[in-house]
Amino acid sequence: MRTLKDYITSLLTEGCREDGRSLLEYRPITIEVNPIPKANGSARVKIGATEVLVGVKLDVGEPFPDTPDSGVLIVNAELIPLASPEFEPGPPKEEAIELARIVDRTIRESGMIDLEKLCIKKKEKVWMVFVDIYPLNDEGNLFDAGVLGAIVALRNAKMPKYDKKEEVVLHKELTTEKLPLQATPILNTFCKLNGVLFVDATTRERKASECRLSIATKANGHICAMQKGEFGSFTADEILRLVDLAIEKGKELRQLIK
Repeated sequence: MRTLKDYITSLLTEGCREDGRSLLEYRPITIEVNPIPKANGSARVKIGATEVLVGVKLDVGEPFPDTPDSGVLIVNAELIPLASPEFEPGPPKEEAIELARIVDRTIRESGMIDLEKLCIKKKEKVWMVFVDIYPLNDEGNLFDAGVLGAIVALRNAKMPKYDKKEEVVLHKELTTEKLPLQATPILNTFCKLNGVLFVDATTRERKASECRLSIATKANGHICAMQKGEFGSFTADEILRLVDLAIEKGKELRQLIK
């Protein structure tokens, strides 16, 4: 009996896919800015049938002991059963933790947010940036969608008013001030099956693939983060090729944000 892997492999070997795309082509991408009025910033991103909602919340709290003069970034992802029959309610599973970590690493290691400028009083009070990711429909490639949503939400977030005298945040009073941003990272996730490399895998393609590699790049072409998944492997030449492709695809997706 022909398996899903056999079927997907036969398509990819011929340079085509179930939905008619080429190997290095993304599904249609749409971005909605600030769909959540009460969040400091938000974004809804669709990559094909995959849909992710991202919200940004700003508050004031204590800095971490090892970074007493820097703001705090906390990324959380919740995989609700509504998005996929594979997601179950309860404590965060491995998939949710990995999604949050990849988004966090992309933002943090790119230096997207100048965290030092979020310090209010050294060792005592700093701005805290909470990024919450909620997949609404998982049809593959939540990583790229999650990062894209987080980047858009952060770029459009507005700071709430802070009363220095009373030392309280007036959440209902948003200012025109935005977060101190200094980079626009983009994540591109590639999969491999039977020696064939392709981008933006659907759920069926992901299940059939042997391994994946997510590469985050900045506008200047510098790599800021990488994450490998699954049990297969990439050759050194394949990794170098994917780095070049990530830089190229990063430019394409970055144009959508502009």
